[in-house]
Amino acid sequence: MPRGIPNAKRDETGMRYTMFNVPLVPNPKHMSTTYLKSESQTLWARNASRKGKATDEGNPAPPDTRRGAQVIVIHPGSRFLRIGKASDVNPLTVTNVIARKCKPPVPAAARVEGVSRPQKARREVHSSTPERNDDENAVVASDDPFDAKIAAITVSLRDRMRFYKLRVTANATSIASTFNAQFKPEIIADHNDPYHVEWLNESCPNDILFGEQALRLADPQRAGYVTRWPIHGTGFNTRDYPSIQFVLGDLEAILRNTLKEKFNIGGEDYSKHSVVLVIPDFYDRSYVRDFVDLLLVTMGFKQICAQQESLAATYGAGISNACVVNIGATTTNIACVDEGLVLSETRMTLNMGGDDITEFLYVLLERISFPYKDIDLARSYDWNIMEDLKSRLCTLAEGDVALNLYDFVVRRPDRPAEKYGLRAYDETILAPMCLFEPRVIEFERKRLGLKPRLGSGATEEIIEHQADQVTNAMMISTQHLMPTVAPADSNDQPQKQGGSESQPGVATPAEQQEVQPMAVDDQPVLAPPNLFTDGIEIIDVEDESKAATPSLPTPSAKVVSNTPPVHPGGFEIDVCFEASKLPLDVAIFNSARAAGGDEKIRKYLQAVLVIGGTAHIPGMGHALESRLQAIATPLVPNMEKVQIIPPPKEVDPRVLPWKGASVLGKMDGVSDLWLTKSDWDILGMRGLKERCFYL
Repeated sequence: MPRGIPNAKRDETGMRYTMFNVPLVPNPKHMSTTYLKSESQTLWARNASRKGKATDEGNPAPPDTRRGAQVIVIHPGSRFLRIGKASDVNPLTVTNVIARKCKPPVPAAARVEGVSRPQKARREVHSSTPERNDDENAVVASDDPFDAKIAAITVSLRDRMRFYKLRVTANATSIASTFNAQFKPEIIADHNDPYHVEWLNESCPNDILFGEQALRLADPQRAGYVTRWPIHGTGFNTRDYPSIQFVLGDLEAILRNTLKEKFNIGGEDYSKHSVVLVIPDFYDRSYVRDFVDLLLVTMGFKQICAQQESLAATYGAGISNACVVNIGATTTNIACVDEGLVLSETRMTLNMGGDDITEFLYVLLERISFPYKDIDLARSYDWNIMEDLKSRLCTLAEGDVALNLYDFVVRRPDRPAEKYGLRAYDETILAPMCLFEPRVIEFERKRLGLKPRLGSGATEEIIEHQADQVTNAMMISTQHLMPTVAPADSNDQPQKQGGSESQPGVATPAEQQEVQPMAVDDQPVLAPPNLFTDGIEIIDVEDESKAATPSLPTPSAKVVSNTPPVHPGGFEIDVCFEASKLPLDVAIFNSARAAGGDEKIRKYLQAVLVIGGTAHIPGMGHALESRLQAIATPLVPNMEKVQIIPPPKEVDPRVLPWKGASVLGKMDGVSDLWLTKSDWDILGMRGLKERCFYL
């Protein structure tokens, strides 16, 4: 053996190391695959072909062959649930409330006061001097903060009336207060009352009451019932419910009762019907997930499609581009729609709505000796009285301000109906003006008891989408509140503060107004500007609620902020909450600003679509147009006239999103948007995301 070659170890076993035969090298000319290369191999195509085979096997056709007859459109809201078939002309509007019998002790009905109250006696006359065109001195001479807030709104109203050359009635408040204090009601016998109400008492045998029947309880606490509203704003009512399952249980009961009583659709027929669900623009993922799971899994509907309110409203109005303003009962949602797609960065939610107008009207009428003395807004029938007065009295047209005489009827349990007379002057226009002057709304108090999330914190997704809760429109609205980096030299701080204090008195050119809100954070809270003043200082109008806190020490507080961010998006302030305090006109303008440059602003301000029950207030269109025009003209170059798009003829703006969703449910293209129960079981929120562009 040659030297240097080691002896090879002899294999005594005679076995190979493996039984695997190495395959030959394949021919590269035949290496190809068609896996998931065509749409016919996707899960959606397999479901469609499987459905087609089931149809060919001889399944009976549905009795109602109209297009959309097997599609149910559901639009839940804080006050009302609008539901109906896609083939119907108008939806069925059901009061979204439920009353359940519970074991004693039954909690008493309570209401969170969302509007400021005067510190003095409720029925004391606050203004005893004659009013003039310039009555700032007459109303400011009070140490009550509520009077100061009312004075600021009154000054804004007087400025508008002076601009339109309208006269102010002298001493109108004293005249109205004297008349209301001396008025005696007229008794209406039951046989003469065409709208007599049959009240329910403790002898009611039903364990669950729905809708208007739940509101006809004479005394829910004495009868052993707890009345709850499952929806609040853009999500579930987390204040009155201990857990999310309670909310979903009540929603399921309301839906099942409505479908059975009004549409004769039982639980065995749910698998034959599809559902188009209208969700808020600024939605919560857990809200969408729980609602879809309720409809598909718990109730067993065939398939579901979820669409946002603004997009559905544009379908109903027949337009492709618009800035949609949905003024609901508790919240106001704003979003811009561009060619069938909601621009997510333009979404905003204001924490005020029609209920705040109702409550503010009650506070204003109390100041002029409201003749119905025993009113309590926590009772359903008293709240309905104020809702009726709001729908008949409130206006935003300055020409309608006059010392008029109104009447209303009070129907209470175990008492005959009473007819009251009422005189009011500018209270009818000051109440809806709280949307543009939200200084009277207590935003901190309104979110008491509301829990941000009721779930356990578990999620199906790998990534938490906390940043989705903060949009560019909200950032624009709150950038003047953002903490700034402290300068290296501490002597620069007084100079910066002094420079910012001198800015409000200087006419700022248009090219500098984009930078000005960054300097506003170091100056004290200012009174809101008048209607026709220019400058971007209008963005600060929502800060009236922070007037009670000292604003001068804030720069030092911001510099020393070492606490970790606890708010959504990683910011040191609650951007969503601070942006929800904006006046309506400023919020619409900031939403349009978030869409892009000046061209986008002009585009969306010329197509503003106002929907919701508050859109019925006379003069709403002109009030928005004039205020938006005053904001946009000095800030946007070549700004043309702001236009408010009216809804289609004979279409109620309250049902416009439902109408648009029903149009979508009858289109052939909706077949690509359906999500079945099997898809939901396999994919979950991922399947809904692939069907909806906004998730």
